[in-house]
Amino acid sequence: QVQLVESGGGLVQAGGSLRLSCAASGRTFSEYAMGWFRQAPGKEREFVTFISQTGLKYYADSVKGRFTISRDNNKNTVTLQMNTLKFEDTAIYYCAAASSNVRLSYMAVYDYWGQGTQVTVSS
Repeated sequence: QVQLVESGGGLVQAGGSLRLSCAASGRTFSEYAMGWFRQAPGKEREFVTFISQTGLKYYADSVKGRFTISRDNNKNTVTLQMNTLKFEDTAIYYCAAASSNVRLSYMAVYDYWGQGTQVTVSS
């Protein structure tokens, strides 16, 4: 079992920045790829970014160049730095862990999920 707890969400004006963190406990953190997904009101949950076990990163086109994912295997944390936030970034952001190292942009691959943290961007 892996427990994931997100933090760092909040209210920010458009153009601002937020830093989300996800703390993991349980199994060996370095064995898991970590992803961030988000769900806006009335919409399906969507992929944002992942970082693989080896540090490979991939981003959705909508956040590329604005968001940065990183991981610290010593602290069992994954961080999402979000810059130049837009109104359409408003969503609940979820951290997820996958034992797989393929198809990491697909929700079904992920074994564990956090409870989510709300990000609200005011226009």
